[in-house]
Amino acid sequence: MMSKLKYGCEGLVAVISGGTSGIGLAAAAKLAADGARVYILGRSRAKGEAAVRQLQEAMALCRGDAQAQGEAFFVPCDVSKAASCKEAVAKIGEREKSLLREQQAHIDILINSAGVYAEQRLENMTEADYAAIMDTNVKGTLLLTQACLPLMYSGGSIINIASDAGVSGNYGCPVYCASKGAVVSLTRALALDLAPQIRVNCVCPADVDTPLLARQLVDANGGYTLADMEASYPLGRIGRAEEIAHVICSVASPANSFMTGSIITVDGGITAG
Repeated sequence: MMSKLKYGCEGLVAVISGGTSGIGLAAAAKLAADGARVYILGRSRAKGEAAVRQLQEAMALCRGDAQAQGEAFFVPCDVSKAASCKEAVAKIGEREKSLLREQQAHIDILINSAGVYAEQRLENMTEADYAAIMDTNVKGTLLLTQACLPLMYSGGSIINIASDAGVSGNYGCPVYCASKGAVVSLTRALALDLAPQIRVNCVCPADVDTPLLARQLVDANGGYTLADMEASYPLGRIGRAEEIAHVICSVASPANSFMTGSIITVDGGITAG
């Protein structure tokens, strides 16, 4: 689980929403291995604490490796609620101040990875269906970014996680496509508004082997299978969370200091055609 690559993030502070599983957890593992102090956010304390144990166990196996000197902590947060975002960031700020002995707390990296997916044709959509997707994918990205900004103005990197569906559209999930398209546009707008202090970029994965995909296949109820999905990709397979996490960490790296406003697809070639 721990990465052997170096991203130059040693000593940096990273906040990751949706960090208790999937792509968010994979990014947390790589950043912790790189020496960053990582705060993973999620709604479930049980999942969060289990994720931290997983990260700590992986780091313990690498104690002899100078790369594996990071730390990982769980902070409960529902990104769809402004008060929850503010409370989570306040807790992070308080802990950072105690570590730094009253120096100014700072967040260096924010990864907006929390997201939900649902397939539903527009004619069947209700307002509740719309809110369930938009509140997490769009409003959650906005609210957590807003809460973190006061601790990032002296410099930082924001990586929003969208989707290939936000770039090219997809069948049977118009609201999800709209939500991820909004994240793409939000990325470009914030890259302009927050320059030059804060870089803002967007990573757009296609289908990735995560718990979210497993639920998607269950909900499909045999309408399509994993093999069907894999057959649609030029590379002949879906992605792995670690592959997406590598791109996220590369974009977050201080070595990428001239990249902002970029929309990076990591999709096995599915949008090439």
